Amino acid sequence: MDRRSFLKTSALGGSAAAAASLAAPAYAQGKRTLTMVTSWPRGFAVLDDAASYLEKMVGEMSDGSLTIDKKAPGELVGALEVFDAVSSGQADMYHSADYYFGGQHPGFNYFTAVPFGGTAQEITNWYYHDGGEQLHDELGQIFNLKGMLAGNSGSQSGGWFRKEIKSAADFNGLKFRMPGQGGKVLGKLGASVQNIPGGELYQALSSGALDGLEWVGPMADERAGFQEVAKVYYAAGFHEPGSALAANVNLDVWNDLSDQHKAILRYASMATTQLQLSETLANNGAALERLKAQGVKVLQFSDDVWDAFGKASIEVKDEDMGDPLYASIRESFEKSLYTSSEWINQSDGFYVQQRNRVLGG
Repeated sequence: MDRRSFLKTSALGGSAAAAASLAAPAYAQGKRTLTMVTSWPRGFAVLDDAASYLEKMVGEMSDGSLTIDKKAPGELVGALEVFDAVSSGQADMYHSADYYFGGQHPGFNYFTAVPFGGTAQEITNWYYHDGGEQLHDELGQIFNLKGMLAGNSGSQSGGWFRKEIKSAADFNGLKFRMPGQGGKVLGKLGASVQNIPGGELYQALSSGALDGLEWVGPMADERAGFQEVAKVYYAAGFHEPGSALAANVNLDVWNDLSDQHKAILRYASMATTQLQLSETLANNGAALERLKAQGVKVLQFSDDVWDAFGKASIEVKDEDMGDPLYASIRESFEKSLYTSSEWINQSDGFYVQQRNRVLGG
């Protein structure tokens, strides 16, 4: 039995009949509602913001003929159970970060972020203009999903620590939260890596269950309150230079939608990415200054630590090259990254260097 057939006849947290009852969007007086399970507690900065923007945009763009019923973790399924819930038909769509589901297939990492990967702009370049969206669809079909990007956190911080990281050896034995391939990189450096949902991170850090963690960036991290229980903050991280969020729809549900509703979902997802990313980047600087005012020490990793990150990152990305689809996704992504960065380095990158030199920024 293939995975798709199995998932259609199984349920998560209930009987197969219960799952089947939710497999199709709800109808009422000609209107259609999609149940969207998310990985974010309500009110979580950046991440739940993106899910809320998508919910709002779809309703407004369709004049109410298509609406989203957003569910926080625990309201239908757990934060990390959303993939299987949508794949099986227990829910219509999810909003999450696809690298959480790299255990389902390592290719999903590329639809959030990979170590030393693309910035937010470079990811969208690849996704919409260099074949990424088509590869997301190809991967999603294996799991009965239609993939879309809906949000991007921008460059994520290096994380929160109780003490400074003087060398790569300081990661040895460190209890650290980092999902995706980045977590595997820290594992190669000796860290005890955990993937804990966002809603549980503050307690884990304050109790000592974690020695450190990475979350998003100053705006989201400040709202989560990590500055209350840790005071060492590394600004730049290797693991997520631009982290895309996903709004993936059950493929049977997607195929049953009208062309208009498909277009609304797709374009609302694009708009969500731009609106949420710009909001985050507009607020990170002020949030960082507030963190400093609360006694947070903002640092950067040394070059030798970055070198250790780089060596381990190559090893991690190479581990799954035996999977043909993963290899195709990686090759496509890296080809796009090279061509994008070639121009960005000569234009935007050089311009910012000169602006800072001339104006003293």
